[in-house]
Amino acid sequence: MSEKILIVDDESNIRLTLKTILEEEGYTCFLASSGKEAIDILKKQPDIDLVITDIWMENIDGIELIELMKKNKIEAEIIVISGHATIELAVKATKKGAFDFLEKPLSFDKLLLAVKNAIDRKKLKEKNKWLLEELSKNTPLIGESPLFKKLLEDIELAAPSDGRILIYGENGSGKEVVAKTIHLKSKRAHMPMIDINCAAIPENLIESELFGHKKGAFTGATENKKGKFLVANGGTLFLDEIGDMSLQTQAKVLRALQENKITPLGDVKSYPIDVRVIAATNKNLQEEIEKGNFRQDLYYRLNVIELYVPSLRERIEDIPLLANFFIEKFAAEKRVEKKEITNEAMNILMSYSWPGNVRELQNLIERLMIMVPDDKILPKHIPYPVNKTTPKEEALLSLKDAKERFEKDYIEKALKITHWNVSQAARLLGIERSNLHKKINKYQIEFKERINQ
Repeated sequence: MSEKILIVDDESNIRLTLKTILEEEGYTCFLASSGKEAIDILKKQPDIDLVITDIWMENIDGIELIELMKKNKIEAEIIVISGHATIELAVKATKKGAFDFLEKPLSFDKLLLAVKNAIDRKKLKEKNKWLLEELSKNTPLIGESPLFKKLLEDIELAAPSDGRILIYGENGSGKEVVAKTIHLKSKRAHMPMIDINCAAIPENLIESELFGHKKGAFTGATENKKGKFLVANGGTLFLDEIGDMSLQTQAKVLRALQENKITPLGDVKSYPIDVRVIAATNKNLQEEIEKGNFRQDLYYRLNVIELYVPSLRERIEDIPLLANFFIEKFAAEKRVEKKEITNEAMNILMSYSWPGNVRELQNLIERLMIMVPDDKILPKHIPYPVNKTTPKEEALLSLKDAKERFEKDYIEKALKITHWNVSQAARLLGIERSNLHKKINKYQIEFKERINQ
């Protein structure tokens, strides 16, 4: 739960003294007696925040250690300590990338201040890096239909507040994009947004993912793990597919939201949290509450602000805007010539129901950009089932699409054999029940019989 510091010094008494002082301040410390041992530890522990290293050591000295860290793209901050300090040495270490240079004998007050400042800088760099990545990859919300304009207006009103948000919408409609947009327009935009897909993580691991755990908390817990609530502290936590979360985990999430603190598995200490929670689901949670699958008290905690992301068939007038945006995007990313969709081909796109919504449209446009040799996309290029007049046998699927179609058919067959019992079907297929639920949602498989799901 604490920041990690690696202490590198060939004198054991200095290593142990620094370890004692820093651990009293709540830091987790690792020890190395040489530069080589330090590199080995850093490769095994890539999440170390700070390295405190002596300058004079045999084989690999402090300056060489800094150079090796840069070469191996190890992003921990560095504080150099030395009993033989010179201005030239301090300048050299700083130019190589050290955050600070301290003389021995150390002033522990100065050391602790330098440690705090170095770790603060590390956190700030991580936040800035994350924000730049999000800004570069975030697909903008595109649409001019009445329903979509209403969504955009609601986002503008909701984003600056700190209110919790529940986003409804079908798979592929853009719920995650809405959540990212809200975060980037909020007062927490300079802090991270951490997402977790509640349907994709096995039930026995999701509590550890959310709340973290202490070393030895359960079999396989070989080191401390910081949970998503703490990683997102000060920022936003996006709980995708919240409707698939087990009742046991729901109870713990509810408690965290009520008390604004969490307790990692195996820990006796609670940690305060300041997190804005945005949740999303493709399920009707009111119906799930009636079935006993979702807690009503958690629903009211999450549903402070409710947003609905319309399906693509509810905003067909936005299809040309989206299609042309994806053409521009793919052409820029792959450095290929743009293609034009003819009016006849666009009419076909606008008449299709799009069960996979915006995600399905994006995948189709990418395929057409690759597979169509001409500079215009004609009706004959649009495959079945989007174009119902295209013969099935002529609509050659991509390898990825063919694999997905086979997987969908195979899952449906397993569900039929087990009379639509998800647990039995998961065992038959040799996968986790939560993973099967994820695939059922992905492929929009409709249950013909609802027996012991």
